Parts: sequence; C-alpha cells; structure tokens
Amino acid sequence: MKTIVVDDDQLSRKVIEEFINRTESLTLVNSFSNAVDAINIIQNGKEEVDLIFLDVEMPEMSGIEFLKSIKITPQVVIISSKESYALEAFEYDVTDYILKPVSYSRFFKAISKVQKRVQAEEGHSTFSETSDEIFIKKNSVLIRLNYNDILFVEALENYVTVTTFNERFTIHFTMKSILSRLPEKRFKRVHRSYIININKIKGIEDNNIIIDLEEGRKLIPIGKSYKESLMNDINLITK
Repeated sequence: MKTIVVDDDQLSRKVIEEFINRTESLTLVNSFSNAVDAINIIQNGKEEVDLIFLDVEMPEMSGIEFLKSIKITPQVVIISSKESYALEAFEYDVTDYILKPVSYSRFFKAISKVQKRVQAEEGHSTFSETSDEIFIKKNSVLIRLNYNDILFVEALENYVTVTTFNERFTIHFTMKSILSRLPEKRFKRVHRSYIININKIKGIEDNNIIIDLEEGRKLIPIGKSYKESLMNDINLITK
C-alpha cells in the first residue's frame, strides 16, 4: 500500500517512517511536516495514496481540518498525543487512532485493521452500477434489492447492516466502500455509523432523522460534521 506520513513532530514522523519501511505490505511514498503541503500534493494528483498516518495538532491546518478538506478517500490512521480528538476523528471514518509514543506492535495492529478493510472492500456483495438494483449475498444466495427498498445502512464494527422496511442484511463491508457503490444523489452519509436513503426521510426532529419501519419509526442521529451537507441536499423551505 502506498503510504504517507503527515506530522509536524520530526521524531514521531521518523519513527513512523521507520515502521513503514520495516513492513513489507507498505511503501513510503512521501512524508510531510505539515498538512498544507500534504493536501496540495494529494489533491493535485501528484501522489497516489492508499494510507495516511496523520497527526492532529499541527500549525496552519490541523489533522481534523485536513480530514474535512480532503476529497479522496484513502484509509487514515491518526497518531496523536491526546485522546480527546478520537470521537471527532472517528466521525470521518478513520481506520484507527494511535496514541504517541507509538510502538511497533501497536503500529502493526493498526496495519492489520487496514488490511481487513481492504479485504472487506474487495467485496462479499455484488453491486450493479448501471441498474437500479444491487445483489446482496445472504448465506449462499444472492438477494436482489432495488435501491428504493433500502432505508438506511448502519455500521457494526467490520460489518454493515442494510435495512429495508421489513428485513435486515448483514454484510462484511465498510461504510466508505458501500457508499461508493450506491447512487450518490439518493444516498447520504449523515453520521459515522449511518447512511440514509434521502427519499425515505419521514421528518427531521432536532438532530435526528425519522424513518418508518414495519415495527415503528427509527430515529437516526445526524453527526455534526454531516449536518450542513445534509441540509444543502434536501429541499428545505424556511421562513
């Protein structure tokens, strides 16, 4: 995997670089002391990146601001001296969060999580990009689902559940991967753990989306980093 490091702490950056060079599955393609240089090179297509090791507290642009700005979707492992940014970082679907100082054993554990995601994204489900339906593997049978049947998708560790009005399907997939295979005009990520079918929104109450199920209504929380984008995508009329 093509990997970069973004960290203003020179000692920490050198440690991660050494760990990457010791790991056969990884290739260090670049290393940056600040997020501004990193994002400019990545967004301009000058570097093809599969994995980013990213610090949080950096001058000019923080790691969180970097995550908000980046348009591509490589896997990200946060390396930080503080736990306090973890909740916000995971809203951007980072793969892991490591506290400094980083040991090789903890680094390797993060790489194992990265590799599991790669394997999951190779797909145990088959999605059609040209039709209005997908096929989801349930046991040994491929089940046909129309996009319109899907109400929402929920993350469950290394799995996701795809929910229809009266049925749920659990598949070994990541949120990023499944979102990339659903029609972007119809499906919207509204929380680090939820993707919703915009056409199935019954209402929005406070910071929750209301969706009707056979057993009653479902309240889906709206993550603070997703709310503005959601409001821009719905046909909102206000006073």
